[in-house]
Amino acid sequence: MLNHIPTLLLAVHGTRSPRGTAVAHSLALRVAEITHRPTRLAFADVLDPTVEQVAATTPGPLVVVPAFLTSGYHVRTDIPHQLALAGRADAVITPALGDHPALTATARKRLEAAGHRPGDALVLGCAGTSDPHAQTELDQAAERLSQQMDTPVHLAYAATNTPTVADKVTELRTRGHTRISVAAWLLAPGLFHDRLSDSGADTVAAPLCPDAAVAHAVADRYLSACLPQPART
Repeated sequence: MLNHIPTLLLAVHGTRSPRGTAVAHSLALRVAEITHRPTRLAFADVLDPTVEQVAATTPGPLVVVPAFLTSGYHVRTDIPHQLALAGRADAVITPALGDHPALTATARKRLEAAGHRPGDALVLGCAGTSDPHAQTELDQAAERLSQQMDTPVHLAYAATNTPTVADKVTELRTRGHTRISVAAWLLAPGLFHDRLSDSGADTVAAPLCPDAAVAHAVADRYLSACLPQPART
């Protein structure tokens, strides 16, 4: 059990998109409003302040919530390494957000708001990963959305993996689908979501943020980390 109120360090990827950066700051503010706990924002890549910089200047217990949809390189390797460099190997790192039920529910809500129709072929547009563990999590995310929407879901990627979202849309057209919807398995706007929008699909959902449900998912991860842990026998 953590003996003092820990600071919540919200670790996001970082983006050169001003829209994406604004979403990260908005998410951190919303999380602080929900938890009523000290909350700091840090970037795992691209921008400052880095996770290392924020962790090194934050006294007391620290709970790091990675605002990532899979536990790929940044969650499994980069963030722990930055914490170690900051002398904060004592920090608690929660799981990534992707398997929280609120994320799949938000993806469905975004999709329906964008104009998805029953019978549309459905693509789940992800950033992509080279990490096998993270790929398994993406497969599971597609399966959860498939169950929610009661239709097959095809994985496609904005970067790293193939097929690209545009290639998957083209493939589905050649297979006779007249309407195709893309659900966004992305947290914020930016280059990757632009690629989804340019894929040629009939409907492209907005990113998952900003949405109160995502902030509540972050808060859940933090509060779970603050609970007393069962004694080991």
